[in-house]
This record gives sequence, structure tokens and C-alpha cells, in this order.
Amino acid sequence: MWTPGTGSWPSARIRPSRCRARTRSAARRLSRPDRHPRRHPYRHLHPHPRGETMSETAIRDDRAAGRLEAYAGDEVVGHIEYFVLESPARALVPVHTIVEPAHEGKGIAGSLARELYAMSAREGVPVAPLCPYVVKWAARHPDEAPAADPELLSAAKAWLAAHPGRF
Repeated sequence: MWTPGTGSWPSARIRPSRCRARTRSAARRLSRPDRHPRRHPYRHLHPHPRGETMSETAIRDDRAAGRLEAYAGDEVVGHIEYFVLESPARALVPVHTIVEPAHEGKGIAGSLARELYAMSAREGVPVAPLCPYVVKWAARHPDEAPAADPELLSAAKAWLAAHPGRF
């Protein structure tokens, strides 16, 4: 309680908290940045809240169609559209990454980008990404995605401008 004579609270235990938490232990959890109540430290061990995980998804390359596709069962749930640049050097050029709305947030786009870079490493061909998602993914994973050659990027942009109906 507030005592007007001293102008202070007599005990820290009685003083009301300015924190939104109702209890002292909740206030402690909120005040510690390493223990945010919404972020579980072992989140990666728990099943996905929507039920499906990326491990149930298979990735297949359809080179003739220029698509790297993610399948959940028999259904295509996402894909990367790409083309193979032949000049000035051979390169894989991803243009679009698309994941079906019902399957967003499950790591499908990241797995497709990872597989695209793994495929390029197996073939010994660089990637010249024009897709904004793949560009961001590559920036976040520099150990898996080597930087693209600026000459290849400009050649890929020129090829795409010369073939406007392709994508």
C-alpha cells in the first residue's frame, strides 16, 4: 500500500507491476530475453502445427519442363521454375518459386532452393538466381550457395528479356 507520509511503497512485494504479466514468475519470464514465452527452445523437436512436415515431401527435377517440383504424395505442393543458360557459360537460372497456399510455412521453398544448389554442385554448374526468394535464400546460406557471377546474371537477364513468353 501507498503510505502518504513517506511517499513510497512499504514493500517491493506489494507494489503493483507495470508489466502485463499477472504473476511474478510470468514477469520474470517476460523480462528475460532468452526465455520468451512464445518461442519454445526445442521447437525443432515438436511436430509441425499443421501436421505435415518437409520430410513427407519428395523433390523431383523435371528438366524438360524446367521445373524443380516438391510432391506431397501425388500432389505438387511447390516448384521452382528455371532455365539452363548456355552462353557465356552453362548455368541454372531460377526465375520463380511458388508454393501452394495450403502448404506455405512448411519449409518447402527453402528445401527447393537447397536442392537447386545441390543439383548445381553435382553437375558442376553455377546458379545465377533471378528469383527474389532464391536470391534471399542464397544470401542467408552463403556456405551452401556460392555468390553468382555478375556476368552470368546479366546474361540471364538478357536471355529472359529476349524470351518474354517463356515465364
